[in-house]
Amino acid sequence: MKRILVTACGGPATLNFTRSLREADINKNKYLILGIDCDKFNIQRAEVDRTYLCPKATDPKYIPFIKYLIKKEKIEFLHSQPEIEAYTIGKYRDEIEVTGCKLFMPKQKTLELLRDKSKSYEIWKQAGIKVPENIFINDIKDLQNAFKLFGKDIWIRETIGAAGKGSLSKPTFEMAKAHIDMRNMWEHTVAAKCLTENTITWQSIWNNGKLVVAQGRKRLNWAFGNRAQSGVTGLTGVGKIIKNSKLDKLAIKCIKVADKKPHGIFSVDFTFDNDGIPNPTEINISKFFTTHHFITKTGCNMPEILVQLAFNEYKKGYNIFNPCKKSMYWIRGIDVLPTLISEKDIEKKEIEYKKNMANIL
Repeated sequence: MKRILVTACGGPATLNFTRSLREADINKNKYLILGIDCDKFNIQRAEVDRTYLCPKATDPKYIPFIKYLIKKEKIEFLHSQPEIEAYTIGKYRDEIEVTGCKLFMPKQKTLELLRDKSKSYEIWKQAGIKVPENIFINDIKDLQNAFKLFGKDIWIRETIGAAGKGSLSKPTFEMAKAHIDMRNMWEHTVAAKCLTENTITWQSIWNNGKLVVAQGRKRLNWAFGNRAQSGVTGLTGVGKIIKNSKLDKLAIKCIKVADKKPHGIFSVDFTFDNDGIPNPTEINISKFFTTHHFITKTGCNMPEILVQLAFNEYKKGYNIFNPCKKSMYWIRGIDVLPTLISEKDIEKKEIEYKKNMANIL
């Protein structure tokens, strides 16, 4: 029985991870899963065998606590979903791995490069990859120049952070300035031209420079998007399994530009521009997308593959593209379990609706 430790165990991304491992472990004797979380409320939602409240990743005692727990519980593998925790664990990977606990993570310089959207933007632009023009907002003059260039179609976001952190869509100059002032965002904010609402994500695992498996997923909407000014919450409301060979090639190029020998999890976000061209906006590095249980349910259990790779037990092939069942939908909401449904079932309801409406005079 492998003893696995997951961080932020009560958060939705880690719940997707642990649910995937449970599906690979029907007899409940393959994995013992332990979880830590710094939130005393979220930890109550965890679906693991045992939980521990822990310090925040920014606390100097965070890594000592993890090392203590690894020794106490004889942890053999550690996985983290939140960006800040993956980054911090990566910084101290030598101290963690010397305990005998395995990690399966990208190089630290790759983590540091790709968690910063401004840095990834620069390398993609230099490589000739289509990206929206960015202006870095260090002071009010930069903000004024951004509005001159992009006008009313401006998009603002912080350079580091997930879930649309600090984003504004088409604000006025006064609104943007007040927002940046209030959140102290000067010197770590970019402005760009707004793209379309058409977005696709591409999740992949790499092993020492070799692509193991990758799967594309289209986002049809953001959950609670009407509660955020930008419309972006980082929470997929409805997702759809897709297969797009051109996007596969572009995603690989985006990753290889950042790291010639990728290792670990690389999850690429694309947004389409008005010309229908996918623009990479960020790579979620060393973590799966929040809704990766969707990919598990449609045919590809990436958390299980990750663990197998970490223990040198992976037996399947490499260069596996889009193995999931196509045209499947994952519908999410609050206080409800996600619903997995086929496109045909959705179309049946639409046809039924049209027939009923035709009978109304």
